[in-house]
Amino acid sequence: MNSYLIDALKEGRAKKGLKQSEVASILGVKGGTLSNYENGISEPDIDTFATLCKIYELDFAYVLSEAYGLSVIGANFDIKPSEIKHIEKYRALDQHGQETVSYILDWETERVKQIEQAASTSLAPAAIRMINYYYRLASAGTGQIIFDMPPTKRIEIPDIPEFRKADYAIGVNGNSMEPTYYNGDTLLVEMTDNIEIGEIGIFSVNNECFVKELGKTELISLNPEKSNIPLNETARCMGRVVGKL
Repeated sequence: MNSYLIDALKEGRAKKGLKQSEVASILGVKGGTLSNYENGISEPDIDTFATLCKIYELDFAYVLSEAYGLSVIGANFDIKPSEIKHIEKYRALDQHGQETVSYILDWETERVKQIEQAASTSLAPAAIRMINYYYRLASAGTGQIIFDMPPTKRIEIPDIPEFRKADYAIGVNGNSMEPTYYNGDTLLVEMTDNIEIGEIGIFSVNNECFVKELGKTELISLNPEKSNIPLNETARCMGRVVGKL
């Protein structure tokens, strides 16, 4: 029997506080019959299953749909009621919310694909660790308000020596740090407020976020076509860039 149906019967009976023997008595079957249903050894016929749903106060149609999915005309997949609820929630979001969900879906799809590829080659996946990723980007051009974003998500990075100091990750927006860092790069950052002149860090100036090289009186753009950012009393260091993915 479908594993979802098995779990639904087990949980339904448990929530009602009924023993297998009590349910068997209501159905007029032997005591071991319920055990066989809940262990997938045998299956109830459709009438018996409907009766069980009634006893457990389960939505018969919902349980079957969730177990086997609903065929979508013109598509080669089935959809479950719980998945429909996710779609309804997605449609209720504004554009920013939908873009955030789409970004996470793309990231997770790629993550699963990489796991499957590693498994298919019979190679043990490389050691990884999780760090925070900030959705809003550190500007390599004009600044953006720092941490004005949805909640942080967690991403996987290789657990290798050169990345050991990384505390969080943040994306790059703009081209003022080319050719070292390009638009769309993901930077790995050590959380510190003290870096040396000549090092590249994440900085907040006038409540805007930049990735720049620290100079004596200004933040330096590596792209000679782009302007530097003068330092002032609002400037603070948000971390040292230790690498990129």
